[in-house]
Amino acid sequence: MVRLIAFDLEGTLVKSISSWVELHKKFGTWEKGKEYAELFFAGKIDYVKWAELDASLWKGHTKDEIMEWANSVEYMDGAKELIEFLRENDFRIAILSSGLMCLAGRIAKELGVDYVFANELIFENGVVTGKVNPLVDFKSKGTILRELKEKLRPELTVAVGDGYNDLSMFKEADVSIAINPHEGVEGDHNVESLYEVMEIVRGLIEERGQ
Repeated sequence: MVRLIAFDLEGTLVKSISSWVELHKKFGTWEKGKEYAELFFAGKIDYVKWAELDASLWKGHTKDEIMEWANSVEYMDGAKELIEFLRENDFRIAILSSGLMCLAGRIAKELGVDYVFANELIFENGVVTGKVNPLVDFKSKGTILRELKEKLRPELTVAVGDGYNDLSMFKEADVSIAINPHEGVEGDHNVESLYEVMEIVRGLIEERGQ
């Protein structure tokens, strides 16, 4: 019997709001990055173009510089305990992030999650090329979760996130949990900590008599 849980990453499992914004601030490109964000939210460019424009600002920076930031990001309280609990209870665990694989890949490896989806900066000889592989746009978390469900046929699917781009995966889940959600974002449950997420999942398992 398989169960599936999908997590947003930033603001959910780790104490980072946006890898894009934080790298802009690290590299001093935030003013330009803010302009590109405004173009996207005004509907003037699509997500792929937005990601490419952002990545182009970091051309020439090294992977080491980016990993220095990624390795400094801390976990939310309870993240490791929650993942351990889920593994003990037959959950397949996925991270679906519209942030960057530099961070998502590190967290997935450390926590031992089964699936990780995020946007990938393209490097050549350890240097940012300015190109990006935008695997997870603002709308596709739901599509990714649906494909995982079709593959795994889980008897229970849970989604955990905090932002607007998590709503599409909330719709695909049997149970959605919003953690410290942004204004206008609601799940079946709204919580303030990952410990509360664990208690909700524990209750779901008990309801099903397993």
